Amino acid sequence: MTLRTLESLGSLEGKRVIVRCDLNVPLRDGVITDDGRVRASLPTLNALINAGARVVVCSHLGRPAGEPDAQYSLEPVAQRLSELLGKPVAFARDTVGESAQSAVSELDNGGVVVIENLRFNPGETAKDDATRQAFASELAQLGDALVSDGFGVVHRKQASVYDLAELLPSAAGLLIAAELDVLDRLTENPERPYTVVLGGSKVSDKLGVISHLLPRVDRILVGGGMLFTFLAAQGHAVASSLLEKDQLDTVRGYLAEAAERGVEIVVPTDVVVAASFAADAAHEVVAADAIEQSSFGASGIGLDIGPDTAATFAEAIRGSKTVFWNGPMGVFEFPAFAAGTRAVAQALTEVDGLGVVGGGDSAAAVRQLGFADDRFGHISTGGGASLEFLEGKKLPGLEVLGWA
Repeated sequence: MTLRTLESLGSLEGKRVIVRCDLNVPLRDGVITDDGRVRASLPTLNALINAGARVVVCSHLGRPAGEPDAQYSLEPVAQRLSELLGKPVAFARDTVGESAQSAVSELDNGGVVVIENLRFNPGETAKDDATRQAFASELAQLGDALVSDGFGVVHRKQASVYDLAELLPSAAGLLIAAELDVLDRLTENPERPYTVVLGGSKVSDKLGVISHLLPRVDRILVGGGMLFTFLAAQGHAVASSLLEKDQLDTVRGYLAEAAERGVEIVVPTDVVVAASFAADAAHEVVAADAIEQSSFGASGIGLDIGPDTAATFAEAIRGSKTVFWNGPMGVFEFPAFAAGTRAVAQALTEVDGLGVVGGGDSAAAVRQLGFADDRFGHISTGGGASLEFLEGKKLPGLEVLGWA
C-alpha cells in the first residue's frame, strides 16, 4: 500500500477540509518562542487555500487534562498563522461546539479557521476506543475530508490522527510526505559514510533506535546525558552525572555488537563538569575517564561534551554523506554548556549530503542557538515519531493513510 496524498482527494474547491497539524509550539506568557511548527504547516495550508478549500485547522498544544485550560489555548497560534499566511484566520473557542460549528459555517472558499486545542476534549487521547471514536464523529461533522499533516503525532492512536481518518476521505499533507521521504532515505540505502548522532538525557529513550540502526550505519556519536551511561558501561566513574544503572548491561551489549559489525561507537574523551545544575555553576573540562578527579569530586555533574570531543564529532559529521542527529550534546539552554551542541549543529550545516536534525529538543536547540532552518538538509517536526519510525515501528497515523 502507498501513502494517500492530496491528489487522491480530487477537487477540493468549496469543500470543508479538516487539517490535522502539529502546532504544539512552546509558549512563554502567551507568546510563541519558536514558530517552526507553524511555519512547517504553511505549504499544505497554502495548497488547500489555493485549491479553494474551506480550511479547518486543528491541533493539540501541551498536555491539558482533557478540559479547557487558558494557558494551552491555540489563540496565539491562530494569530501567528494569520501573520504568516498574510490573511485573516478565524479562531473558534471550542473544538466541536457552537463556536466551532459557527466559524466553519461562515468560511468562504480559501478561508481558514483554527479550532481550539483538541486536548481540551478528553476524547482526543482516550484509551477507550468508543470514547475516542465518539469525539472523532463530532469532529467529522466539521469537514468533508481530512488532510493529516501533523507528523509529530502520527505515532499516536488519537481521535484526530487515527479515528477521524477512518470516518472521512483522508490523505497525507505535504509535510508528512516530505518527512517520510527523508526518513526513507535514512533507512533504505543511505549514502555512506552514514553517521548517527545521539544525545538527550536518557539511553532508554534511544534503545530502539540504536538497535535498529546498528546494522545500517557506519558510526554512532554519543553525547548528552546518555553519554555517562556509556562511560559507566566502559568502567569509568561518572560522579553525580546522569546515569541509568539499569541500562548498563544493554549498553555493553550494544558496544559488543557494534564491534562485531564494524560500527564505530564514539564516546566522548572529555566532558564539561559543573559544581551543580545551574546556568552560573562553576565548571571545568576534564578527561571523560577522570570525572571524579575534577575540582568538584564525586558531586560533579557532567553538563556538556568537551572541546576535544566536539572537534572529533564535528570532523566525523563533516566527513559523512548522511547524518541523522537527535538529542542535544549538553544543557544547551545554559550558554556555558551549549558549545557541544553548537559544534554539532555547525558541522551539520557543512555536510556534503543529507544532514537531518531529528526534531524535538534538537530542533529547539538549533533555533535557540541562532541557526536558520534552511542551513540544514531537513529539520524534522516529529522527534518521537521520527525515532519510532527509525526503530522500525508501525505508526498508526500513517497506516490509516495507506502507508505500509
